[in-house]
Amino acid sequence: MSTQRIAFKVSGTVQGVGFRDFTQKRASEFGLKGWVRNTNCGRVEGEAQGTPESIQKLLKEINNGPRLAHVVKLEKKDLAVQDSETHFGVRRTTESAFDATN
Repeated sequence: MSTQRIAFKVSGTVQGVGFRDFTQKRASEFGLKGWVRNTNCGRVEGEAQGTPESIQKLLKEINNGPRLAHVVKLEKKDLAVQDSETHFGVRRTTESAFDATN
C-alpha cells in the first residue's frame, strides 16, 4: 500500500465556519495523518498523509467544505512522507507556511 503526503491551502470563506473541525473529522474518518490550521491571511492550510485514494477523498470533501463555507480555491502540492505523526490534529493559527514548503 503506497503512502502519499500533500500540503493544501484553501481560500474563500473558510474561517469562522467550522472548517478546521470539518477537515479533522473527515481526515480521521479516512485514516489520514497530518494537521490543519487557520492562517493570519484568512485561509486554511494543512498537510495530509495516507493512501492516494484517501487523500483524494479528503480533497473532494474540503473543496466543498462545511455547509457555511464557500471555497474559492483549493491548492495542493506533494511533500515527502513523514513517519512521526500518529493522528490528524488541529493546530493554532499562524502565518502561512504553504509557500515555504518544498
